Amino acid sequence: MLRISYLLAVIVTSVAVTFSQTSIPQFKDFPAKGKYVGKNAPVVITAKDRRFRTVLREAAHEKPDFAEHYILAAWGCGAACLMGAVIDANTGKVHWFPHTICCWNEMARDESFNPIVYKLNSRLIVFTGIRNEQDGDLGAHFYEFGPTGFKYIRTIKSTPAHVGLERSSISKSAATNSPQGAD
Repeated sequence: MLRISYLLAVIVTSVAVTFSQTSIPQFKDFPAKGKYVGKNAPVVITAKDRRFRTVLREAAHEKPDFAEHYILAAWGCGAACLMGAVIDANTGKVHWFPHTICCWNEMARDESFNPIVYKLNSRLIVFTGIRNEQDGDLGAHFYEFGPTGFKYIRTIKSTPAHVGLERSSISKSAATNSPQGAD
């Protein structure tokens, strides 16, 4: 819980406009739908997936860790850069991240920082950093995940750490983090 609270505190202090706590998407507001059937389906590899078939097949053997019956798989695509996909454990269908996420090293953060935050019991996922290495995109990017993929919710922009961000605290209820499942 402290990890995401600290991350959001850093982001909120760097935002030019003051946002109310309720404007930050909450994991509890995006409850997971569907249930895990108890046995993983073989991953369905399409032409688009072939280049990453080994990592996808390996991930497909893991237990669901996102939105009740999905497996989140992420791997490096350069220095401080991740790409990945979500695999439906019930069907084997692969849903690619809507972008790469990189450059979180430009943000003030602690040692428990995770650039991708998600929960077993929620469809909300937060990518923190820069999407597709686009200048001016540094921030926390909130998405809702559903059967057809990722739906963008909003971004809370951040300022690079070298600008001298000041640490502050926000309520723990703003959001929580547990990449391995629900707390």
